[in-house]
Amino acid sequence: MPAVLQSRHRARTRPVTVATVAVACLWLAAVAIPPVMLAAARQTWLEALDRPEQQADWDEFRGDMRRQSGREGPVQHKVPKSVEPPARVWLRDYFALAVLAWILFMGVLGGFFSLLVVGAMQSPPTGKPQSPPAE
Repeated sequence: MPAVLQSRHRARTRPVTVATVAVACLWLAAVAIPPVMLAAARQTWLEALDRPEQQADWDEFRGDMRRQSGREGPVQHKVPKSVEPPARVWLRDYFALAVLAWILFMGVLGGFFSLLVVGAMQSPPTGKPQSPPAE
């Protein structure tokens, strides 16, 4: 490749490379930071949800739903089956599943977005379009 074309090629690819690295770092941050922050706050939230007043609030709510479930009207209330607050069950039993779902969701979203950007950055084909062969 001639030197002039090589320098033009480098001049065009350097910003693209920098932008690609910056977007990749942002994507990695979007994948990693929320699960790390959730893991850091998880124990504090579980301790707060283990307090007796939290359980009493949940029991009161279930009792209220039980009283309202037999009423006639446009809204039918169902009594929650769980004897524990849903946030406690989620943080205790489904934390790993939530983190895995987040990573999977962000991976698919990042993959789709990267394909979109790569497709948009490709230069259009040059030359005359080929016509199908005559029969």
